[in-house]
This record gives sequence, C-alpha cells and structure tokens, in this order.
Amino acid sequence: MKLNIKSSVYLGLMVIMGLASCKKENISNVNNLPEIPVTVNNKYDIFTAPTVKTSLSGGGAIQIVLSIPAESGRTIKEITRVAAGTAYGSVQVATGLYNTAPIVGNGTTVTFNTTLAEYTAKTGLAAPTSAVAGTTTAAILARSFYFLITLDNGQTIVPTYVRVYVDK
Repeated sequence: MKLNIKSSVYLGLMVIMGLASCKKENISNVNNLPEIPVTVNNKYDIFTAPTVKTSLSGGGAIQIVLSIPAESGRTIKEITRVAAGTAYGSVQVATGLYNTAPIVGNGTTVTFNTTLAEYTAKTGLAAPTSAVAGTTTAAILARSFYFLITLDNGQTIVPTYVRVYVDK
C-alpha cells in the first residue's frame, strides 16, 4: 500500500513538473494594434469603433477617410479589400467582399465612398429609410466596414472597423 501511494505521489509530481516546463505562448488580453496606426479623419463619434455619419435627407452618401501618420515614412498605396461584415475575417477572404477593385491612396490618406443604396444592394440588408413609430430615424448600420490597406512597401494593415451612423 505504501508503495502505491509513494508511486502515485512521484507520478503526480513528475506530471506537474512536465507541464510546468512546457513553453507557454505569450497570450494577452491587450489588443494587437498595427505598427502603423490608421485613423478615421472624418469620424463623427466613437460607438465601440470609429463611426462616420450619413443622412437620409442628404442622399445617403457614405465617405470614410483613412490616414496614417506622415512620420511613419510610408504612404498608402491602396485599399486592397473592403468588406461589410460583423468580423475581421470578412476582409481576410477573397470572396464575398463589398468592393473588389483597389482604391488608390493619395500619400498618407485614402478615401472610400459608397451610398446607402449601394450598401443595401451589396449586403441585402435594408438601410433605415423612414421614421419609426413617430420618431426620427437614427440608426447604426447592421454591418461595419473592414479594410485591408496596402502600403507602398507591400506591408498590409487591417485597421479597426468603421461603423456608419444614419441620421434623418
């Protein structure tokens, strides 16, 4: 009996030592931000992410102006991919993209333009179009915009997603 208990204790210690000696990944709850930050120049506000504003009465034009710091020493070659989705993975695949044609950058900025009508046509999701229950219409689109930006040196950046606030 003593031999079995001793053997069990030694076996347990060996297992614990073996597990403790394993190399651990550097797992953190801190966001993994890109080396070169991307900002939204025309942001209206931040509702969990940078948010731009459009209006129904103004025709529903959506414009997102992205930029990188001039001090980075880099320029934006293009927005390579645009996705309207609910997860970053939507811009990392080659199918189901919102926009497949590259959008050429202008130095350290690049501008993405679309409309509520195009959003509805491409996503199949209706954008707000009228007053709801006697109140004015104001909503955030169901899908956010995700971008894959390519710099002049070929480096790619997937910045934080951008939301669109629709006002009356």
